[in-house]
Amino acid sequence: MNAAIVLAAGRGKRMGMATPKQFLMLDGEILLAKTLRAFEESPEISEIILVTGEEWVTYCREEVVAKNAFRKVHKIIVGGARRHESVYAGLLACPEADYVLIHDGARPFVTEDIIKRTVEAVYEYKACAVGVPSKDTVKIVDKDGFISSTPLRKNVWNIQTPQAFEYPLIRAAYEIAKDSEMEHITDDAMVVEGTRLSRVKVIMGAYENIKITTPDDLKGRL
Repeated sequence: MNAAIVLAAGRGKRMGMATPKQFLMLDGEILLAKTLRAFEESPEISEIILVTGEEWVTYCREEVVAKNAFRKVHKIIVGGARRHESVYAGLLACPEADYVLIHDGARPFVTEDIIKRTVEAVYEYKACAVGVPSKDTVKIVDKDGFISSTPLRKNVWNIQTPQAFEYPLIRAAYEIAKDSEMEHITDDAMVVEGTRLSRVKVIMGAYENIKITTPDDLKGRL
């Protein structure tokens, strides 16, 4: 059974708006609803766990899930103050899953093609993340802001979500990592990398599969 954990507990401070970005309107509908629909309509996904803030649970249940008649959203749970806490809460909510896809609620342009290829990859590699090759040269800088190295651009990818894992693997990785310093963790692949339980395969996502982070990302779409 494949479960999708959709993360919508963030406050989106970089948007500079009172309403968290996942609840803004996008192309005439709630942004989070657009994200959820991709997983709702995917034949690859059996169950969706929606992770949100405590103050948004009722809103999600009534305005997002009920009004859109989403049947695969089996649980709406409260996340933590940090991303990794929300992911772990989501993992605890779907213990019967064989595989889990973890996705940002504010990344609404995910497609069925991306979901399908992610599922195919996780079946083969046990751990995978979608991404796109970097179009820019990337510089590593030191603490004083000076360039210390330049990785080969052909080896640099911008990582997106969904990221998918065998359930026992990602659960074990979080169990190992949760007692260590996790402030620097920004995605789930990093948790698996850090525990060295598995290599993580990167597969092609889409340049359009952006995460809504700043007001510029919504220009012309509100």
